[in-house]
Amino acid sequence: MINSEFKVRTDLAVELEEDISAKEGKVDGIEVIEKWDETGVIKITKVIVKNENGKKIIGRDIGSYITLESDELAYPDEGYHREMSIQIAKYVKELLPDDDKVRVMITGLGNREATPDSLGPRVVDNMLITRSILEDGNKYEISAVAPGVMAQTGMEAQEIIKGIVEEVDTDILIVVDSLAARNINRLNTTIQISDTGIMPGSGVGNHRKGITLETIGIPVIAIGVPTVVDAATIVNDTLENLLEALQKIKLLGEIKMMLDEFTSEEKYKLIKEVAEPKVSEMYVTTKDVDATIKYLGYTISEGLNIIWDESI
Repeated sequence: MINSEFKVRTDLAVELEEDISAKEGKVDGIEVIEKWDETGVIKITKVIVKNENGKKIIGRDIGSYITLESDELAYPDEGYHREMSIQIAKYVKELLPDDDKVRVMITGLGNREATPDSLGPRVVDNMLITRSILEDGNKYEISAVAPGVMAQTGMEAQEIIKGIVEEVDTDILIVVDSLAARNINRLNTTIQISDTGIMPGSGVGNHRKGITLETIGIPVIAIGVPTVVDAATIVNDTLENLLEALQKIKLLGEIKMMLDEFTSEEKYKLIKEVAEPKVSEMYVTTKDVDATIKYLGYTISEGLNIIWDESI
């Protein structure tokens, strides 16, 4: 079992599953399906938490967690990564109700004034809103809101969303948020889609009220992109790379042998303990995060807007 004192700082189910597989192999209650899209550019991983045993081990609710990964997503694209938008549309649509009329509310979580946390509001800015102009024969009725964060409003985002949902007839909620990753290679290159809702801030230790079927009263689809990584993770990965590069030097032989006896979580915990308190609680993002958030916002909003096109 995973050391209960070690908590991987990540919002990505695929990273939690990778950590579990490395220690325990295949686990009852967790199914993993991997494939590539037709272009061979986007890796698609579906982690399915099937029962209470899987839920207990991975620490995520029962449901599906779909991860779309592509290194090309980290670079600007005038077409705003159309291939990724199509995949987003495909997998989100699979989670939507197949009714004649579906009232959808898009919610952009996060702080518009903090760039790495502004993905949700950016997506809302680019959404095609149809609730006020709904035409006969249009299956989807779309509304949207960006509730801000508690520091701006004095209210939990969950409280605001629940109040709106109770006032406005809504069949399903889609929430978009920035996430935290364990692997720096997944920053801005990964999109997670799940049908279990979201726990805002869980990846950075800033737990807020969950936005789920149980708390809101309607099904919740969550879409997120990791835009930050724990600073201690970067130190840990750097240490691993340094030891690999210097392992042939005899003077480091004994140190290398000693550290080889540590598990990954033990190394991580050691770094967290010896780092200055302020450093160990820092989260790091990329230097071009402002441009990155802009085109990621377009990519996700385009994916959602494609759904409302009945041709897909």
